[in-house]
Amino acid sequence: MSLSPTYEKPVADVGPDADGPVPPPSSSWAEELAARLVRPGADDRDRESRWDAGLFAALAGDGSGPGLTGPLVPRLLGGSGLSATGTLALLEGLGQGGRDPGLSLAVAVHAVLATAPLLVFGSSGQRERYLPRMASGAWIGALSLLQTQGGASDPTVTARRQAAVPGGRVLDGELDMVAGAPVAHHFLVIATEEDGSRSAFLVDRATPGLMIGATTPAAMRTCSWGRLVLDNCPVPPQALLGTAGGAAVEVEPLLAALDWVFLSAPWLGLMRALAEDAAAAARTRRLFGSPLTHNQSARFLLADLATQCELAAGLLRRAAGQFDAGGRPSQQDAAAARLFVAAALRTVIEGAARITGPDALSGGHLVARAHRDALFFAETGGGPEVLRPVIAAPLLKLG
Repeated sequence: MSLSPTYEKPVADVGPDADGPVPPPSSSWAEELAARLVRPGADDRDRESRWDAGLFAALAGDGSGPGLTGPLVPRLLGGSGLSATGTLALLEGLGQGGRDPGLSLAVAVHAVLATAPLLVFGSSGQRERYLPRMASGAWIGALSLLQTQGGASDPTVTARRQAAVPGGRVLDGELDMVAGAPVAHHFLVIATEEDGSRSAFLVDRATPGLMIGATTPAAMRTCSWGRLVLDNCPVPPQALLGTAGGAAVEVEPLLAALDWVFLSAPWLGLMRALAEDAAAAARTRRLFGSPLTHNQSARFLLADLATQCELAAGLLRRAAGQFDAGGRPSQQDAAAARLFVAAALRTVIEGAARITGPDALSGGHLVARAHRDALFFAETGGGPEVLRPVIAAPLLKLG
């Protein structure tokens, strides 16, 4: 189940550049790009709950170099052809440099959660149709974060067979918390079949009977959020992603692991940014007439923040490395990484607030925005109620 499969198509016209292979973009590259493009307007976009389509396009790049919208897509199909570990590093850099949790979420959902299932389970026709346009940012893929809980929640969409179209389906139902809905070209939808099994479908925006509404949640405000209503939506046989009735063992477990690992990556970068800001505040803030850096408790707290960041990084990189090993990723390791990152994030935010002082509570401060959005992050992917049983199951030999 590698996220970087070899693409089975002649590549005679594709070879290394004259000066050798292009080195993969790094976390520092993404951090510098995000610091230049994303960070300057992050406070304003958050205050206005505004999605910036131009900024997303800028992050996609102009095709002359790597972009952030197609890191996993093979180079032959217009992407960067990175490993899962390399993609994790890019998302970490985006979070650290951009300091915009909502936009980082939108990029990660499109570049990983909407893309990886196509890489792993998509037909050659589906890959050739969707992936080049997704890598360029021309087509945005979206899905509901309520579908990334590893089957813990029943699908809210049903599928019934079309009598006149062999293999076709008609979809009915509603989906909330769809990241990218108002701007998406297509959606990954999991539906319950008539026999109780579940299937995954790629549903284009132009599908008859599909209605899209914009919503404005209280957190992650710079992401483009929406709600889908599917009313007698016909989808052709080629819309099926993976095996008919096989989503419970194919797409759903993959989506859960992708969510737990890759949606955590920007938060690792934000944790590093918070620790950096706390250290800067300690150098300028004075307590009882002396710099805060002279205070042993402040030093110990900064050490704790740095330790939390490194422990989170180790867990995420281990889980991402399993995607690159060619086998099925460990649900236990992915869930453990997500559970730890959510807890470490709370520790880092609280520690950064203590060191920064009252200014940290101002509306435009990263600490205040991160605190609000971290509450949302902690409950997505199923939250502790889903993650802890997943982690405990192998220990209890429950399968």
